Amino acid sequence: MADCELCGAMKVSVRQVTMGKATVSACSRCTEKMNLAPKATAPGLARAQMMNARPAHQTGYSARGKKGKDIMLKAEKELVHDFAKRIADARKAKGWNQPTLGKRMAETVNIIKSTESGKRPTDSVLKKFERVLSITLFEVASTQATQRVDSTVSRGMTLGDYLDDIR
Repeated sequence: MADCELCGAMKVSVRQVTMGKATVSACSRCTEKMNLAPKATAPGLARAQMMNARPAHQTGYSARGKKGKDIMLKAEKELVHDFAKRIADARKAKGWNQPTLGKRMAETVNIIKSTESGKRPTDSVLKKFERVLSITLFEVASTQATQRVDSTVSRGMTLGDYLDDIR
């Protein structure tokens, strides 16, 4: 038995509750009136806290927190640089005009026109182009070799070196 630090009641059962940033001893009546009862953690927050406590390989979650395969492990494919020309050539080879291709793909003529003019559509539309026209628009990403401008052993080229070369 102790004294309630809020109402001053003496020799009552108290519990430690948080009030703002302070922890005080409060009786059950003050705890109920001031709504100081311990708050239950929201189910989603409790699950997130549990997931953060376990290593990623045990949870099935990737390092970014999304469930599924880690996309950095698979060979990444990228869109070919001449996708617009490939689409237009394949359409013409089949003898279709743009509205016909749009109907066969269930897309609007505007999407066909903008894609053939070089504007990149969504990946799902690109997959439709591949399927309907029987062409390949994605290829395995190639690593580009980098080459140093200054091949001396000492140090890399700095901005000051570049400005000296310009003068």
